[in-house]
Amino acid sequence: MPRQAAFPFGALRGTPLSTHTEQRPTLTIGVLALNEAHRIRACLESAKFADQLIVVDSGSSDSTVEIARHCGAETFIYPDWQGFAIQRNRLLQHATGDYIFFLDADEIIGPEFQQELQAIVSSNQQAVWKIRWRMVAFGHELKYLRSTSLVERLFVRRTVREFKGIVHEEAKLTDSKMQRKKISAPLLHHSRETVLDSLQKLTQYSMLGAAKRAGKKGGVIRGLASGSSMFIRLYFFHLGFLCGGAGFLYCLFVALEAFFRYAALGYDKNYPTDLKRS
Repeated sequence: MPRQAAFPFGALRGTPLSTHTEQRPTLTIGVLALNEAHRIRACLESAKFADQLIVVDSGSSDSTVEIARHCGAETFIYPDWQGFAIQRNRLLQHATGDYIFFLDADEIIGPEFQQELQAIVSSNQQAVWKIRWRMVAFGHELKYLRSTSLVERLFVRRTVREFKGIVHEEAKLTDSKMQRKKISAPLLHHSRETVLDSLQKLTQYSMLGAAKRAGKKGGVIRGLASGSSMFIRLYFFHLGFLCGGAGFLYCLFVALEAFFRYAALGYDKNYPTDLKRS
């Protein structure tokens, strides 16, 4: 009597031999860069856990591009600067992950932040997540400074239509009522490395801030009010005074930006918007 062919148990019932396993959500981390050779390696090394790592360079004259490629990042060069929002939109065109996190070149993802970020992606939640910073300025961590900003950085990629805005560009979503959440772990931010760097940023952000507020009332009195209130808020209420000289300088430069943006509104006729963020 011939032997009956043996079949897997499932096959006898006409069922597939293997079950479909749902693919896990993926993460893209994107970085905008310009002449960041001195710090982009640390930034990208901290983001290597991502499924896709992208750098969009704005025409660096140093070794930023070479370092980014050596770190394994997909690197694209767009030297025809049209603003921060356009660069983010260009980065979006190359992203393939289910989620996208925007990381600045002067930021580093620590272990706690990475763990929380990966947990959010794995959960497949539909929301927008904001981050807060752990600030480093003038070679010192400002341990006691309370973070004053909550910036939207993590998105479900398919919900982002585009970015708009001159500075602190805003994401336009397919669902404007998308829930906002906060990542608890802070992101390490090397905000200001030297006084020279801070003076350069003072011009840059003052002019961009003025352009963003074009049409509003400016002048010295308005600038003094804005700058003074900013310094008092940061230095006293946000505990900058506990952070020594570095804390004082940080609060002062932020306050000066607030002053000069309104001074420019009152006295300048045109505000350059083609300043690249370095």
